[in-house]
Amino acid sequence: MKLVVNGKERLVAAGPLTPLLHVLREELGLVGAKAGCQHGSCGTCTVLIDGEPRRSCLTPVGAIEGASITTAEALGDPANLSVVQAAFDEHYAAQCGFCTPGMLLAATALIERKGGALERDEVVEALGGHYCRCTGYVKIVDAVVAASRGETGTRAPSTLEIRAAGS
Repeated sequence: MKLVVNGKERLVAAGPLTPLLHVLREELGLVGAKAGCQHGSCGTCTVLIDGEPRRSCLTPVGAIEGASITTAEALGDPANLSVVQAAFDEHYAAQCGFCTPGMLLAATALIERKGGALERDEVVEALGGHYCRCTGYVKIVDAVVAASRGETGTRAPSTLEIRAAGS
């Protein structure tokens, strides 16, 4: 079966009823999507399928053959963060990071759909099915609102970051 993952066509050996989450993590080595509840309730396994957030634990690969799948690995890297990743960093919106990839992807899709500044209630509604046990949601919502308004790149680097860059 052929899947298009992060812009690259990939052949997978998994059967058509295999959850996309298992194919991504076990067959393709893409571990950004996390195995949380595996019932579609927590959002940690969220990926974008044709630009829309979907729970990869509930999505059989046979149902999405030929669709475009975007995982957290495609958003950006430490040297070139996406706008949403930068906002999460600047607003301290992640702690352990387990829920973060799913939230980043859902927020990215929301911002692309809206095409402009978001209000807090829109973010709360869109991320309603994503659970975070570490940080709570105030900083996460702040980060998504800031990203939707292009308000990133405003946090000054910490002393630790300055030292690390100089070594």
